[in-house]
Amino acid sequence: MTENIFLFVPNLIGYARIVLALLSFYLMPFSPWNATFCYLLSSLLDSFDGHAARALNQSTKFGAMLDMLTDRCATMCLLVNLSLLYPSYTFLFQLSMCLDIASHWLHLHSSTVKGFSSHKTIDLSGNPVLRLYYTSKPVLFVMCMGNELFFCLLYVAHHLEQPAAWFFYLQVLCGIICVVKSLISLVHLVTASQNMAAMDAAERESAAKSH
Repeated sequence: MTENIFLFVPNLIGYARIVLALLSFYLMPFSPWNATFCYLLSSLLDSFDGHAARALNQSTKFGAMLDMLTDRCATMCLLVNLSLLYPSYTFLFQLSMCLDIASHWLHLHSSTVKGFSSHKTIDLSGNPVLRLYYTSKPVLFVMCMGNELFFCLLYVAHHLEQPAAWFFYLQVLCGIICVVKSLISLVHLVTASQNMAAMDAAERESAAKSH
C-alpha cells in the first residue's frame, strides 16, 4: 500500500504552522498580542517537525520544501507589515526579504542538484560557517528564533506607548542576532552561487570531452 506523504506527522505539523501564520497575519492590524503569539508559536513548531521526521522516519523532500517555504513566506509577510508600520525603513526590510529568499532558494536548489534531500543537509567539507550553522542545533535555533523575535519585537514596539528597559535590551540582543543571520544568508548566497557555477563548469567540461 502506498504511503500518503501528505499525512505524515511532520507535514501535519507544517500545515498547523501555516494556519497559525495565516491567523497571525489576519490579527496583525487590530490584535498585536494575539498576532505575536500565533506567529511565534508557528515559528517554534519549526523545531518539532524536524524531530518528528527523524523519530518517525518520515523525512521527505515535500516536507523539506514545505518547511522552507513556510519560513520564508511567514517572515516576508511580517516584514511587509513592518514596512507599513515603519515606512522610512522599508528599503531595509526589502533588502532583508530579497536576501532571505534568494539565498535560501539558491542554496536549496544547489543542494537538490547535488542530491541532498534538504537544504539543511550540507557537505561537511564545505563552508565552515554553514557547517556550524546547520550541524549545531543550538546555534540554528538561536539564530532563527532570535531573528524572528527581533521582527516581532519591532511589531510589538509600535503598539507600546513606552516599552520597559528589558524590552529595549532584548530588542538590541535580537537585533545583533538578526544582523549575524543576515550575514550568514549572504554566505549562503555566495556559497550556493559558487556551487552552481562549479557544477556548470564540470558539466560543460564533460560535454566538451564527449565531443
